[in-house]
Amino acid sequence: MKKTASYQVNYIYSPSYYSSMIIVIGGRAGAGKSTVARLLAEKLGYKHYSMGDLLRQLAQKKGISIVEMNRLAEMDASIDAELDERQKRLGKEEDNFVIDGRLSALFIPHATKLFLDADPNVRAQRIAGDRKRAGGESKKIGKAAASIIEREKSESKRFLACYDFDPYDTGAYDRVIDTTSMPAEDAVAGIVEMVEGQKKSSYKFLR
Repeated sequence: MKKTASYQVNYIYSPSYYSSMIIVIGGRAGAGKSTVARLLAEKLGYKHYSMGDLLRQLAQKKGISIVEMNRLAEMDASIDAELDERQKRLGKEEDNFVIDGRLSALFIPHATKLFLDADPNVRAQRIAGDRKRAGGESKKIGKAAASIIEREKSESKRFLACYDFDPYDTGAYDRVIDTTSMPAEDAVAGIVEMVEGQKKSSYKFLR
């Protein structure tokens, strides 16, 4: 059984800390990372970045389509390396933005890091765009959920080997949000409340 991360929170007064904020949204496929990140950025008036956006920008720079870019990335490790560097630069050079990505917590460690999770069947439904749970559809969803879990196990091994970082280890994050029965708008409202509470207190917390 996987251990649940526990944190000891120390409060340190820092008037300048909340003059800027970076929020990383990580989590599992189908948990709502991109949707929550986009809506959160809109609500806070922040910029929004996603790994998909960064990949598209890189494709435009090279003058190729996003499909061609993905194929190229499978054969050329330098593309992932460039995306990694872009995330690092964002964390060093920009403030007041939300970014969603599996490795963003690794490359922008000083950000407020949130992990989105949800029941595997619910995530499979969201990915498939199918909200029905009746009849034969439940079997299909069950198979899809099992496939997603296996894929994530494989990704954990791959990222641990490449980066010494598991994108699905919640210990790397400040808070875990279960979106199983939570609409994206409600998740965003909760995050905004948390962020505003931190700003008002003008305190910095460290794990």
